Amino acid sequence: MSQSIRERLVEIRRDLHRYPEPGWCEFYTTHRLVEELRTIGVDELAVGPDAYDPDRRMAIPPDERLEEWTDRARERGVDPDLLERMAGGNTGAVAVLDRGEGPTVGLRVDIDGLFIEESTAERHRPAAEGFRSETGETMHACGHDAHMTWGLATLEAIAESDFAGRLVVFFQPAEEISGGGRPMAESEYAADLDYLFAVHVGLDHPTGEVVAGIERPLAMCHVDVEIRGTSAHAGKAPEDGDNAIQALGTAIGNVYAIPRHADGMTRVNVGRVDGGTASNVVAEHAGAVAEARGETTDLMEYAKGELRRRFETAAEMHGCEADVDVVSESPRADSDPELARVVASAAGGVDGVDTVRRSADFGASEDATFLMERVQSDGGLATYLIVGTDHPTSHHTPRFDVDERSLRTGVDVLTDAILSVDDDGA
Repeated sequence: MSQSIRERLVEIRRDLHRYPEPGWCEFYTTHRLVEELRTIGVDELAVGPDAYDPDRRMAIPPDERLEEWTDRARERGVDPDLLERMAGGNTGAVAVLDRGEGPTVGLRVDIDGLFIEESTAERHRPAAEGFRSETGETMHACGHDAHMTWGLATLEAIAESDFAGRLVVFFQPAEEISGGGRPMAESEYAADLDYLFAVHVGLDHPTGEVVAGIERPLAMCHVDVEIRGTSAHAGKAPEDGDNAIQALGTAIGNVYAIPRHADGMTRVNVGRVDGGTASNVVAEHAGAVAEARGETTDLMEYAKGELRRRFETAAEMHGCEADVDVVSESPRADSDPELARVVASAAGGVDGVDTVRRSADFGASEDATFLMERVQSDGGLATYLIVGTDHPTSHHTPRFDVDERSLRTGVDVLTDAILSVDDDGA
């Protein structure tokens, strides 16, 4: 008999860490999850387009990237039938345990990596102990390898318990690009959930600390901008050109001058720009990647509208045209205190937990809020909890790592919380 997932927590986390894939390209990752889920034995397993409507995805990468990562997955031996089901970037899975009469409980974990080259420094444990990313360009720099391990091990623990009801585990793709939360939230699997737990590791909370429910996650949107002008000889006839780079420069200054709002906090950022061809050519093309965030969904909409207006009017001022495309977004949704109390009570009885916080400000954005919002609108309860871990550097950096003691902690907290709502409700 093979070892249980709970006995292999570190092994599974390190295996997943070795091959991080970007959003909608998690072909090998989904394959590994399916292998483990089949070993556990679930009552229903939906992969890719069987788990959600592909047309509701956001931030889908270009075909070239999808093809590249599909080829990589094929070379790594991914089941050809499974790879065909995931064609076009339909990755991720939903696993269901149906144990008869009782509550319907959801657990959401995310599965994608980031375009960050992982450190080779000897003091970086994945490099020193042989489980550094093998892709050369991506890494699990936000702990999603730990999240997937929690999802698998918690599912196994519930399957072996006396749980009565229905457990739905969402292995969600494309969180880092806010692309996968909406389609999963709109799927049949998110319908009529009584409770939903979403979870993250670390976020500057140390090993031994658990936050039972976050507050004030920021609503956000990602925006792609294309500005089209007219080229001309920069020395001989600059007046014949419509300078896309000049328009973009004007827009960037104007974006950062968006007024504060009396109702709360907003954020804007232009994170990447490009354009032009040569020093002696008036640029006919320029592009940018930007974002807007808000303390509420309405405030995000305000910032998004102002950001769009500034790119469009700056382009017009310089005789250019601008296309502003919102490629993904997510709403704000707060944790329900009733369900956070369940998590806090469960965490208080878990070995290795020495501090339990009922709530904490999140300060960032997460597309798990689509699922939370769906559950809450249907009359259920949702919470987003944090299981602390010591990490040597911040999330989204080349030397990010997790304290593997938190793997067991996360499984125990989630399992006990799910069994608590099964026994007593919230």
